[in-house]
Amino acid sequence: MNSSDGGTPQGPDLHDRPQSGPRATYPVEQSARSKRYWFLGLSALVVITGVVLALIGYQKFADPDVSGQATGYEILDPSTVAVQFTVNRADPTQPASCVVRARSIDGDETGRREVLIAPGVAQEGHRVNVSTSKPPVIGEVFGCTTDVPAYLTEQVR
Repeated sequence: MNSSDGGTPQGPDLHDRPQSGPRATYPVEQSARSKRYWFLGLSALVVITGVVLALIGYQKFADPDVSGQATGYEILDPSTVAVQFTVNRADPTQPASCVVRARSIDGDETGRREVLIAPGVAQEGHRVNVSTSKPPVIGEVFGCTTDVPAYLTEQVR
């Protein structure tokens, strides 16, 4: 019996897998087919992960269906500010809703108003008055959406 190779083989299967000795301790080299499957599997995983990340980024950073931007404001009195804003829509046949707010000198939101933007043109300007609980220093558009709340659509009818 030879101790360096794990002993004398006792059949065709035992020649490939010795029970003791250095060859039993160290792993047998993987076949080329096994390495290829690992490579293809990991490559597919990387591609799928990249596609998922691209879709998430597109949904998060793509142009929104509707957006609003304040173009000016006028402080009318210590409890009212008039906010002028422009609404841009991808589909002007859909109604939209925008939240316009006023802020005080300490940065607190002191007034808020939701405005229904009826179907119309792709880009249009509006002016609304926002009542405040403290003296306002600025009026701004908080955000716009095409998901119009039911209580805003009922006012139009």
